[in-house]
Amino acid sequence: MIHVTVWNEFRHEKTDETVQAMYPEGIHGQIAAFLQADDFQVRTATLDEPEHGLTNEVLADTDVLVWWGHMAHDEVQDEIVQRVQQRVLEGMGLIVLHSGHFSKVFKKLMGTSCDLKWRVDDQHCRIWNINPSHPIVEGVGEFIELEKEEMYGEHFDIPTPDELIFVSWFPGGEVFRSGCTFRRGNGKIFYFQPGHETFPSYYNEKVQKVIKNAARWCAPTENTYPTYGHYQANEEVGK
Repeated sequence: MIHVTVWNEFRHEKTDETVQAMYPEGIHGQIAAFLQADDFQVRTATLDEPEHGLTNEVLADTDVLVWWGHMAHDEVQDEIVQRVQQRVLEGMGLIVLHSGHFSKVFKKLMGTSCDLKWRVDDQHCRIWNINPSHPIVEGVGEFIELEKEEMYGEHFDIPTPDELIFVSWFPGGEVFRSGCTFRRGNGKIFYFQPGHETFPSYYNEKVQKVIKNAARWCAPTENTYPTYGHYQANEEVGK
């Protein structure tokens, strides 16, 4: 069974009535609910918990970490960011959702600003599947249509993805690389664009399907973590 930790800063839901109405159990609660309905073992963690809920013990028991953040990126302690980065390098999967693109964790793993264009204008979004043989898009079809979603537009300042899975189109004419995979050390990372806090994106069955597929794809393999530093020769070296 894959152990998933869903992390959410959990701030909008406490201060914004629209977000409270949309996600009464929090964004993390909604994501956890549809993952638990499948074959995942799920826990949640939030910003205001001790160590942001991401203790060494929690991360050691996490196969895949799902990350949603927006208004409080700067409040995430650098020590916790380093801890998450190390676990990814060791093999933990990471799914970064929507405005998590600007999180300390994602920026540290990407090594770039991860900035982009954005606009909230209550328009629809069409997310095109451009990698139909990939496991992340299994059962999704040719595209995902969302009635309302925040516009994210290029240029998206990320390294060239290892694989481009989705490209989104918006009525204002913008396009966006909205589903991207990366590998860092032994770990696999998936960034997925939809999920603005005032829109029902995480109730969409196809969006849910992508996140479930991504959790399976990101889960650690049995591959051995490499040995680094000074290394004894495997063969006898002549003098």
